[in-house]
Formats: sequence, C-alpha cells, structure tokens
Amino acid sequence: MAIDKFVGRHIGPRGEDIQEMLKVIGVQSLDELIDQTVPSNIRLEKPLNLPNGLTEREYYRKILKLAKKNKVFNTYIGMGWYDTITPAVILRNILENPVWYTSYTPYQAEISQGRLEALLNFQTMVCEMTAMPLANASLLDEATAAAEAMHMMYALRSRAQEKAGANVCFVDELIWPHTLDVLITRAEPLGIELRVGNFREVLPEENWFGAILQYPNSNGEIEDYAAFTKSVQEKSCKVSVATDLLALALLTPPGEWGADIVFGSSQRFGVSMGYGGPIAAFFATRDEYKRDLPGRIIGVSKDVNGKNALRMALQTREQHIKREKATSNICTAQALLATMAGMYATYHGPEGIRAIADRVHGIASFLSGEITKLGYQQENTNFFDTIRIDLPRHVKREDIEWLSLDLEMNFRYFSNGQVGLSIDETTNIEDINWILEVFAKAANKPVPVITAIPENNTIDGPFLRKTAYLKQHVFSKYRSETEMARYIKRLEKKDISLVHSMISLGSCTMKLNAATEMLPLSWIEFNGIHPFVPKNQAMGYHELMEELRRDLAEITGFADISLQPNSGAAGEYAGLLVIREYHKSRGEGHRNVALIPSSAHGTNPASAVMAGMKVVVVPCDERGNIDVNELKVKAEEFKDNLSCFMVTYPSTHGVFESSITEMCSIIHRYGGQVYMDGANMNAQVGLTNPSRIGADVCHLNLHKTFAIPHGGGGPGVGPICVAKHLVEFLPAHSVMNNGHVGIHAVSGAPWGSASVLTITYGYIKMLGADGLTDATKIAILNANYIAARLKDNYGILYTGENGRVGHEMILECRHLKTASGISETDISKRLMDYGFHAPTLSFPVHGTLMVEPTESESKEELDRFVDTMNAIFDEIKEVETGVADKTDNVLMNAPHTAEMLTANEWTHSYSREKAAFPLEWLRENKFWVPVGRVDNAWGDRNLFCTCEPLENYK
Repeated sequence: MAIDKFVGRHIGPRGEDIQEMLKVIGVQSLDELIDQTVPSNIRLEKPLNLPNGLTEREYYRKILKLAKKNKVFNTYIGMGWYDTITPAVILRNILENPVWYTSYTPYQAEISQGRLEALLNFQTMVCEMTAMPLANASLLDEATAAAEAMHMMYALRSRAQEKAGANVCFVDELIWPHTLDVLITRAEPLGIELRVGNFREVLPEENWFGAILQYPNSNGEIEDYAAFTKSVQEKSCKVSVATDLLALALLTPPGEWGADIVFGSSQRFGVSMGYGGPIAAFFATRDEYKRDLPGRIIGVSKDVNGKNALRMALQTREQHIKREKATSNICTAQALLATMAGMYATYHGPEGIRAIADRVHGIASFLSGEITKLGYQQENTNFFDTIRIDLPRHVKREDIEWLSLDLEMNFRYFSNGQVGLSIDETTNIEDINWILEVFAKAANKPVPVITAIPENNTIDGPFLRKTAYLKQHVFSKYRSETEMARYIKRLEKKDISLVHSMISLGSCTMKLNAATEMLPLSWIEFNGIHPFVPKNQAMGYHELMEELRRDLAEITGFADISLQPNSGAAGEYAGLLVIREYHKSRGEGHRNVALIPSSAHGTNPASAVMAGMKVVVVPCDERGNIDVNELKVKAEEFKDNLSCFMVTYPSTHGVFESSITEMCSIIHRYGGQVYMDGANMNAQVGLTNPSRIGADVCHLNLHKTFAIPHGGGGPGVGPICVAKHLVEFLPAHSVMNNGHVGIHAVSGAPWGSASVLTITYGYIKMLGADGLTDATKIAILNANYIAARLKDNYGILYTGENGRVGHEMILECRHLKTASGISETDISKRLMDYGFHAPTLSFPVHGTLMVEPTESESKEELDRFVDTMNAIFDEIKEVETGVADKTDNVLMNAPHTAEMLTANEWTHSYSREKAAFPLEWLRENKFWVPVGRVDNAWGDRNLFCTCEPLENYK
C-alpha cells in the first residue's frame, strides 16, 4: 500500500504536464481556466467540508476496521439471497481482473467479442434452465425484473384489451414481500391495479392482462401452476413466473408448463450476497415477444468477411433512440455479475449444477425428517431448499432465535411464528449438527449427532424435471481450472478496456477504478452478509453507509440520501417518484408534466414516462444552450400540471449554462420541482453543486463520478439526493427498516447494491476535499486540452460563453461526411485499428462524436488519442482529395483483423502496413481486433441469442 497521497495516483497529468496543457489552451493557470468554464454565479463560496484525503495505507487500515465490525454468520434466511461459492478461478480472473471490470457496455461489437460471448453464455444458460427460447443479458435484480415483467405484459395487451381498459395484474400472495413492494411502486404511476390473492381461489377476469407467480413460492412450497396458467392464457392474458435457477436443475421448468415470461436472480450461481447486491437478474420469454423484451440482448451476426460475430441485438429499442416512446430503460443491466453467473455454469456444467442442487435439496429433506423427529411439524409438502417449521406449544420463537444466534446462525422468522430454513451450497455436516442442536435444545430433547448426509430426494411426480439442460459444448468443455483460466483469458484478449487505452466516451465517465478501492469486494466481511440479517451483524456496513450519506450530502448540498437505487436509471426513476409523491402530499397529484430539454441525458424521457409523466421537450438554441424563452413559454403553458424540469448539468452538450439558476427559478415559480441528472456530476464536485444551482433532487452515478467500475454494463449505483422538503418521501422497504418512510421500494434490497459502496467510500476518503476538487478541475483541463488540439480539424460543436467546454465535448463530423463520404461510424471503426474505443457515437447530436477524457488520463495518453484523431483526419482528407479510393480505403474497411492482414491475397488499394501500423507506436503495442466490421442489419433479421451449434446460424 502506498503511503503518499492518493490524489497523485488518481490524477493523470503531472505538474509540468499541466503547465504545457494550459499553454496549449491559452490560459495562465488552472484557476483561470475554471473561471472561464464554470459560471461565477454558481460557484461554491467555500471548500467542501470533508476530511483530508487518506493515503492508501491509511485507508486500508480504516476499511479493515469497518470490515471487522461486520459479523459473518451462517444464514438460512433465503428469500432470494443465498450463500454461494464463487470458484476461485472466476473470482481471480473476472471479478478481480480490470480487463473485465473496466470494460464498457458492448456497443462497439468488434472490440467487445469476449464479454459478448460471456453474456451469450449467460443467456444460453438462462434459456436452458428455464426452458424458454429467448433471454436477455441480465436486469438489475429479481424485484425490478418482476416489475419489468408486469410492464411487458401490460405492453403486450391486445387492442381489444387496451380498448376495454384491462389494467389488472394478478399477483399471488406468496411472492417475495420485497418483490411485491417494488411491484406496487412501479404499478401505480402507470395506472396498473395489482390484485394480490391466492391463485387457487381466483378466476381470471376480463380486466386482467397478466399474472405473476413465485416458483417455489415464498414459503418454500412447490405449487402446480399448470392449470392456473392455462386458465389465465385462455383469457388472452400472460403469465410471468419468478423462479430459482438452482431449483430448476431439479424442478420442471416454467417453460414446460406454459409460462410466457420467466425471471429471477442468478445470485446463487457464484455471485456473493453482498448485503443485497449487486446481483444479476435473469429474464426469459417467448420468441414472439422479443421486441418487447426489456434490457439488452446479445445476438449472433456476421462480420464483413462472413465470419460469425456477436453484437448487441435490436438496439433500436433503446431509450436514447426512442426517448419518450421507450417502454423500458436500457441502463438496467448487471453485466459483470451476469458474466460471473454464466461462467459458474460453464465451469460446473450440467452434472455439477445437478450435483449442487441434489445436495441442497437432500440436506433440506434430511433436516425436515430429523427436525420432525424432535417434535416439530414441517409444513411444506413439496419443497426444494426451504422447510417451514411449526413450533410445538412449549417452544417459543425466542428460544430458537437466541440459541441460533449463540451458534452464529440466522434463521427466517415468519409473522405467524413459524421458522424457516433455506439451505445453500455451502451447508455442510457441521452446519447440520448445529441446526439440529438448536431445535433439540429448544425442545429439551437429546442433541442428535449426524456423521453423514444420506441422499434424500423427495421431489417426484409432475414437479421432477425430466429434460436435459446445458447441452451446448461450452458447458462441458472447461472442467479443470487450467482450461477454465485459459478460456477466460482467451475471451479477455478480444476486448478493449481501460487497461489497454483511454475510453473517451462522453457522459459515461471511464476513470480510474483504483485497486485499493476494489480490494474489499473480495472480503467475506462485506460480500458474505445477507441483506435481512439483524443490523447489529452489519455495523461496519451501517457506519460506512452513514458516513457515505453525509459525504454525498456535503458534495451535493442536499439534506439526505437514499442509497437504494441500483443503477443510474433507477435513480432517475426514484427521484421522479419522490417528486410525484411530494406533489400528491400537497393535494396536487395531477401535476404530471415533465419538461425535458433536448440536451438532456438520453435516459431522462424514458424514466419520466415510466413514472407516469407526460414529456414535453424544450429546444436548445443554436449554441446548444437550453432556450430560456421557450422554457418560460412551456412552463407558463403547463403551469397547472407542471411536475418537474429534468436537466442534465453541465449539459450533455458539454456546456455549463450560466442561465441555470434562472431556469430553476422559472420552474419553482410555476410550482414545479427541479430534477438534476447527475450523469455529469464529475464536472461539479468541489466547484458547484445541485443545491447551489437551484435543483431539488438529483441522482448520482456512482459508477461514473465516484469510481465504481462500469463492468461491461453494470454494476451501477444511482443514489438519490434530496432537499429537506423531499426527505420524507425517500424509498422505504417492506422487510427491513432502512431509515426512510416514503415511497415503496425501488429495488429488492433495502440498501441496494451495498457491497460496491465500499468503492465510492474509498474514493472519497482517499481523495478528500482537496483531491475531489482537483479531480474535477483536471477533468475540465483534460477536456479543454483535447478540444484545443482537435478544434481546427474537426470543430467543437458547442462551447460555453467563453469558448470553453466542460468535462466533455462534441466533435463535429458532419462536414467531413459531406466532403468525403466518411461517416462518424467509419471514424469509430478506424479508431479500433489504433487501439482505441470509440467516443459516444451520434449522441446527443447525429453525425457527431462525444468525447470525455476524465481526470485519470495522463497527458501522454491524451496526446496519443489526439495524434490518432488527427491521423484519421489526414486519412479522411486523402479520400476527399482523391489520394485514397472513395470506397476502398482504410476507413470504410476498418477495422482490420490479423486474419485479413495476413491473408495470401491482398486486393486493397492501400498497403497492409497502412492498415495495421498507421502510427509508429502501434508496432510496440498493437491491439488486434478479433472480427471485422459487424453486419448489424443481418443480425437483426436473423436473430440468434443462444450459443447453438454454428451450423444453425447458416
């Protein structure tokens, strides 16, 4: 552990570099640049009131002390979280490997083939276990997946059902309580009525559009839903089923008894509980519903050479394209965790998964018999891993509880006094004896001693699975650790991540995810705790979260924080619901209009629609600023129904608008609230804040500004920060008291993805007040340095009043296409030949590239990127002037694979050397792109989303 200040490790440019960069920009000092960039009327009057930054060594000792305050008990609570064993080869080579955790969402397919294959394996595993034909590449958690299923069934209503106003979704009463909590949250703004009841006691009605069931149910009982499913579908309604992937190794999968949608958590496939998350939900459905499937789908396509290649399929469904017409939010994936779960299935294979499931069920069955012998009644007739125990009259729940806690075990306690035990793959013979000791002592019976676990499968009849699963070659190929490690390495070599080069994506900050910040993720004191344990077993967590909330409140200027939303998109949604609830509390529930500028972050309109709001777009002027006069007009026009103004600040155009305080005042004048999207908060920290500009609520992308890694598309965390008048509406939780009493839950876990909060905590503690502010200043410096060096060739589309950009900029490419025929897509593909990931493509302005360098990139790396962009500009000019062929050129044929470059025949009008080594430094550090340009249209026309044999794709 380093003993010097962490800020010097986090920030890229050195002191002498900064002076050279300032000279190129044309200012005398960093403070002068900041004064020209950030409007004076919103600057903070004093520095952040936070402690000085810790050294890495000091922080390591601090986080170690917090870890020791957490108590790791054997936990049998279940309810969607189970202890699991992450194979060390997956832990070391994926979770702890920056190639996997620093990669970006695989929008650029050619340099994402490794993680795309890993996610395709995950989808295939889900399809196999559920017996459904189509799955996505993960969602946030089981509870939000249930909400997505409800929304999808609602969207799939027939015209007759829509016309008749069918708005009832039946939910069986034995669903997880926290899932029901989230369903309530998501249903009400959309006008959906939830009807909760016993599936045995209801008949489908004309106003139903769907039903949601739990299999096995929340009591642990396995129910036969086939007849009920048929009766619902006969009414033209859909059936969604929450289930357990490990249970499906033994149980008849829902796809075989008629389910339309199957979802759940993949957590017990090698992903630690982490006090609630992050985990990857799975979601599968019928093929005919593929265009309504939420989230991301990985599909098989072909590259320009006819070689099989993977890509994200059906991207036109995404919110940044459909905006206010979107029915879901694409930023709802947990790619890193899905990769781990898919690798768990790959490593164990069908026989390994079956053995784990047999053992879990066998222990549960054995305990059922042994506890019954002690005078207890076991209530579940058919079960997989969970038994529900009725206590005899002379045994009190308190006796069970204190005896189990004395032996460091947590049981589940039902409201009717029954005790639940959910067995997992870590349960061993010692654990069995401790469990029996508790029940024996409580009943005043002799304590049995068990020396072996007999095989004891009690599942039979219609419940026992008779079909094979995980039949694909990938699930039988990698059994030894050597072969598994080589497979993971083979995949990672196909991807560009932050270990290769800077990832310059605008609005998706890809900064350093420091190793010291990441270390605690592997500690059992943080990852081995169930979210529903007594709080005194998680005191380290709560001390950390309390400090983190205070620090984030200071940084944002707000009164309180909810850590529950487990993505930025979920944070947007939660913040809007808080505003909605505030208006309702004042008797103004009719306020439902969200004014959203055209420069806003792309997820905003979709989130507003999901929150039951009507989106009204406010245009920008020719300088890229929000048109204040138009804002006044629309605020006046909708004053009676104005709910909020959603603004991204600085804007997605990369500009600090000095009129921001005036805009916020206009909204408040007409009774609305201001929601600030925190996507660009990394340009504010220490210089200004949401409260200072006049906002009422914001969400923070902890995976952007506060150093949680992107992980190929998740984990993300999106806490919401609110002004004092909104604190009472922050999301509560139905199972655990999370300190808030407001709206229903927005995620299944009380504190969201708690385990990765350790990363942000470390980031803030090691940078401290000065370091956080310096990071913001250098982010602005790096962006303006790139802008200064590229403006003459490309042009910067928008700048502030003094000609400066914020932390990101939009490069103009449209004039280049007009003159040469070379598009922004061609530029992005050619960047791969130089070893770079493309900037954000054609968003927020079509035909442009949005660049964000972050403060972690050194001047050397910035120069390498600039030299690359200028070299590409020269290549474009060669096409424009006729030096290079109009169609057969290095840009339109990019990227160039090693296979293309080493082929016996070379028919292009340019040399192999020009294609492969356009700049000298590439000879020492060349990233070889694994596939040529991918044919997206072919992939959408021929959608394959599982790893079937290759001959099936022809």
